[in-house]
Amino acid sequence: MQKQAIESLQKLDNKAAAAMLSELPRDEQVSLLEALGPRRGTEILSELPAETLQGVLSSAAPELAALWQRAQTYEPDTVGRLIERSAASFMPDAYVADVVAALRETIRRTLITYIFVVDSAQKLVGVVTFRELLYSAPGQMLSEIMVKNPYSLRPDLPLVEAMREVVKLHFPVYPVCAADGVLIGQVRGQVLFEAQAVDISAQAGLLVGVEKEERLSTPWRRSFFSRHPWLQINLLTAFIAGAVVSFFQGTVDKVALLAVFLPILAGQSGNTGCQALAVTLRGLTLGEVSGKDVPKLLRKEALLGLLNGATVGLVAAIGMIVFAKSQNHPQALLLGLITWIAMIGSCVASGIAGASVPLTLKKLGADPATASSIFLTTATDVASMGLFLGLATWLLF
Repeated sequence: MQKQAIESLQKLDNKAAAAMLSELPRDEQVSLLEALGPRRGTEILSELPAETLQGVLSSAAPELAALWQRAQTYEPDTVGRLIERSAASFMPDAYVADVVAALRETIRRTLITYIFVVDSAQKLVGVVTFRELLYSAPGQMLSEIMVKNPYSLRPDLPLVEAMREVVKLHFPVYPVCAADGVLIGQVRGQVLFEAQAVDISAQAGLLVGVEKEERLSTPWRRSFFSRHPWLQINLLTAFIAGAVVSFFQGTVDKVALLAVFLPILAGQSGNTGCQALAVTLRGLTLGEVSGKDVPKLLRKEALLGLLNGATVGLVAAIGMIVFAKSQNHPQALLLGLITWIAMIGSCVASGIAGASVPLTLKKLGADPATASSIFLTTATDVASMGLFLGLATWLLF
């Protein structure tokens, strides 16, 4: 029964899962939240009504309730949201025989990888692997066999930064300590990587205004109200691009074949910008982009836009010449030159925009991926159409 309930909750977004959980008996709520894991459990807890939340916390074991309450104080997508109870912590002067005896019952219901060694102030001073514990002499103290000054994570550390720190370590479990060194709990490496995988899977949706929490089972009403505002913004930005075309309406009326190549330039420059956007977002995720790297990144994307625009623009220019001659236009070669120059300029602008949009959003304190594609599309459309029609107006008339 619990397995089916867990499967159902995992398919729901956090709000829907909280609503489902609210209808269940209190002891079952606690059991399911604990079974769902620290991250999902904390996310669902944050969506519960205050009365239900208080009931869950009062029904849970004191240590578990304290852990859940502490997790609520940390920002989303931080290590603190993934903390679990540390199953085994002892003082440095504890004897191996006593520790083994104390853990004999615990290991039957909990997987123990490390024994954390803490001092009288509960500060982490060492770690002992469970295997090392079993191979040590019963009369040895933990201080004799522990690894001193072990690596630990901070609860306020963003998941992205935590992933960068642990990517070369691959420990199964990481202790989590406060700024003063006090042991708070632990985070499993598997949970850490799964959380990052979920964030990465949501990034494609964020680019076009889809909430990170939306799932296949999310009710259509909630999906509508979360997506629709971004579509309105997209419509507004589309009007901006339309205004650029309307500014050169006289040119389009005189040379109607220009309209045929507008979507071609917009499409190519848009793809160029999306390539730059993808690389920049990856660099931000992996921590490869710092302030000093920005000029280098922009120069690189501008150069790539220049090279790609020149080669793709050459093909587009030939296409324009052939098409213009088939329409018996007297300035076919000039139209081809305009197409080539416009493609180069728009691809350069799009490459710079693709790198600049996520960097700007991050500087403003927003998620770099949030609706980046919508803002990028506006920039590329305005640049490509404005440059193409502007050159045509200047050189043809």
